[in-house]
Amino acid sequence: MKSIKALAATAVLATVSLSASAAPTTFFGEDPTTAGVLGPNSTTARNTFLTNLSGTGTEDFEALTGSQPFSLLFPGTTVALNATLAGTISLATSPSTGRFATSGTNYITASTGNFGITFATAISAFGFNGIDIGDFVTQQMTITLTDINGNATPFTVPHSLNIGNTDQATLFWGFVDAGNSYTSISFANAGGGDTFAFDDMVVGDVGQIVDPEPNGVPEPATLLLTALGLGLLGLRRKVK
Repeated sequence: MKSIKALAATAVLATVSLSASAAPTTFFGEDPTTAGVLGPNSTTARNTFLTNLSGTGTEDFEALTGSQPFSLLFPGTTVALNATLAGTISLATSPSTGRFATSGTNYITASTGNFGITFATAISAFGFNGIDIGDFVTQQMTITLTDINGNATPFTVPHSLNIGNTDQATLFWGFVDAGNSYTSISFANAGGGDTFAFDDMVVGDVGQIVDPEPNGVPEPATLLLTALGLGLLGLRRKVK
């Protein structure tokens, strides 16, 4: 019986450990040179990100007018997801040097400094197309997620540096986190007076993340607990 209790305790500890180690899954693809469209690597990363979501909306900024702070609205599972976008940003309606919209004609242009998005309802997925990121900078962009408990987690966007000013580089960066929700996202673009653009933003809540066991294939945690359960059953039979 002691062996059974010990194994049961191990199962509980394993579950806690696996849950505690959960972290956002990030998606990234980059095309240092394009012909004024979202590049193939960026597109692949975006499409892979979107396969993890259902029922989300895309903000293409086509209906946006005026100056920041900008109010954005995304569909949610039970309520609409209201967001406020503010900082060193502005609305652009036509192409500029190295920058362009990846759909329609409008996009957001951001200069060196900080800007961010705050959410009235916590979200668990976010992604965007970035354009002309990586010229005139010496470090990669940092994106910091702040969760519902006030914990901040920074991520470095691993884009190339010293990209040509007219190369029309594109990238996609996004994250999905079924185990946590976030109330704000901040961007820090490394110095040098750089200006870049982003477009086609996707936001989703935890209810819009699809089943993490596609095609009936269990997650590693599920497999581990199943194996431990079989072990408990075997020991119980031996005790009898």
